[in-house]
Amino acid sequence: MAVEEQVDLLIVGGGINGAGIARDAAGRGLSVMLVEAEDLAQHTSSASTKLIHGGLRYLEYGEFRLVREALIERERLWGMAPHIIWPLRFVLPQLHSPRPTWMVRLGLFLYDHLGGRKRLPATETIDLRHAPQGAGLNPGVACAFVYSDCWVEDSRLVVLNAMDAAARGATVLTRTRLVSARRENGGWVATIADAAGRRTVCARALVNAAGPWVEDVIQRTHTANQGSRGVRLIKGSHIVLPRLYPGDHAFLLQNPDRRVVFAIPYEGEFTLIGTTDEAWTAPPGPATIDQSEIDYLLDTVRRYFAVNIGPDAIRWTYSGIRPLHDDHAAKAAAVTRDYVLDLDTVDGAAPMLSVFGGKITTFRKLAEHALEKLEPHFPMAGPAWTAGAVLPGGDLPGGDFDAFVAELGGEHPALPRPLLRRLARAYGTRAEEVLTGARTMDDLGRDFGAGLTEAELVYLARNEWAVTAQDVLWRRSKMGLHVLPQTADQVDAFLAGLRHG
Repeated sequence: MAVEEQVDLLIVGGGINGAGIARDAAGRGLSVMLVEAEDLAQHTSSASTKLIHGGLRYLEYGEFRLVREALIERERLWGMAPHIIWPLRFVLPQLHSPRPTWMVRLGLFLYDHLGGRKRLPATETIDLRHAPQGAGLNPGVACAFVYSDCWVEDSRLVVLNAMDAAARGATVLTRTRLVSARRENGGWVATIADAAGRRTVCARALVNAAGPWVEDVIQRTHTANQGSRGVRLIKGSHIVLPRLYPGDHAFLLQNPDRRVVFAIPYEGEFTLIGTTDEAWTAPPGPATIDQSEIDYLLDTVRRYFAVNIGPDAIRWTYSGIRPLHDDHAAKAAAVTRDYVLDLDTVDGAAPMLSVFGGKITTFRKLAEHALEKLEPHFPMAGPAWTAGAVLPGGDLPGGDFDAFVAELGGEHPALPRPLLRRLARAYGTRAEEVLTGARTMDDLGRDFGAGLTEAELVYLARNEWAVTAQDVLWRRSKMGLHVLPQTADQVDAFLAGLRHG
């Protein structure tokens, strides 16, 4: 089998860590190939609670370095992608709290000051009996704290990193798996496969960012000594309900078992509830919510909100497997969310860097640390550069999202304002590429429902590796919540026509 391509870095895994490392490395002048066996962000990186946050509860476990790093990254990432990341205020009621009020307030004081907060507002104390944030809650809730974090469109964050990596010269291959890799002549010879067959790629270094499959990739490279770090798989599940309360704030709900659950405004009409923390002992693969998890989340909802709600109200569920670094914690909720980068070489050559753990908020810093680890093998690589470098579509004038939406409205006055706002949220300044030449809705082609048009599907197929309806409706967007079930078949047919037309 002939060698078809040679690269500096072969990255396995198209989640947030793989995409972030590919972007950083390509921007330093390295030749990069990223292979992902399925779609970008198909598993863990699209199954998060959609937060850019420091992790308030990690303070309880003494994770001060991780929390500080995440808090610093929080405002930095907001500035890099203000279309898909925005501030969110969290209400933390003290009802049912297993932690004394003074402890929670101390934790929030640290949370406000550990990470050099500049733009986000500080914590405040409110009385929910009189404050508007108390609307929709059960009676009896009085004291609450209100603090700041940020929301993120998680799967879009992955795609934007991959887009930027590709724009800087990286080759991004979805639906392409690593079959095997071996060390040879001081480098790596890897066999990869897609629908068209197998091919061979040579790389000076290999990055294993396969998430839950990190140990599977290690086995495919016959480097068993790297398995010593260990990965612990934890399932997290979420449910989506009709909107439970008015307002644009979120809730952090404390349960008697010391676990916490978020309630977050979602897609305008819904409330997102999650997450659970359940041990996953099966091989990594697609995950679905269990009845016990549904019961746990609904019990939490009824404990706090003045609703009598059952499983029939659930509009959607999603679950993901988190590949956490195994620190041997007794409980799943206590397992560290920090990351470990394990570098394995033979005689100082043919490095393989395996990523264990991590969280979406720290992906950029993780990528920097990964390139630091690899620096001795790539002395020609440029310096760190990603801090503050905007992601595709993030160059909003003045960083002002509402002003940008108003500008779009002025340029396309006949198009519905909700559509323009959604496109601005998804694509930022790249929305203009979807709207090129559009004066009316007819100019955007067929509407598949809720404003999802042919023009948008063409953009996603050509620029964002969208191949199937699932890619579009549940990862590039959450339009699956807003369109009819039969829309998926129609979108699949249209995308197939683009590929074969």
